[in-house]
Amino acid sequence: MMTRTTPERNNEGFLEDAWAWDPDVAIEIAAEDGLELDENHWEIITFLRVFYKEHEISPPSNRLFVKAVKDAMGEEKGNSIYLMQLFPGTPAKTACRIAGLPRPTNCL
Repeated sequence: MMTRTTPERNNEGFLEDAWAWDPDVAIEIAAEDGLELDENHWEIITFLRVFYKEHEISPPSNRLFVKAVKDAMGEEKGNSIYLMQLFPGTPAKTACRIAGLPRPTNCL
C-alpha cells in the first residue's frame, strides 16, 4: 500500500503547487482548522477551483470573493456571514488554502 504524502506547503499552509491538490488534501487542511467539510464547503471549494482554472488567480480579496460567489450562486451564498460560517477568520484566505489555491493577494 502506498502512503500518501501531503503536497509541499509554504509557511502559511498554502500549497506550493495548486495542481498537486486533491479532495483528501482539502480534508487534511480543513481538519487542521478544526473544520469538517460538508456539501456547502465543497460547493465553495469546487467554485474556487473552477475560478482559479478560468482566471489563473485566487479571488484577490474577501470582498471580491464574496462578489464572485454571489454572481455565481446568488445572494443566499454570496454574503460575508454565510461564507464566514463556513470558513472562519478570513473566508477567502481560509477557503483558498483548503482549496489548494495560492494565497489571495490582498488578504491579511
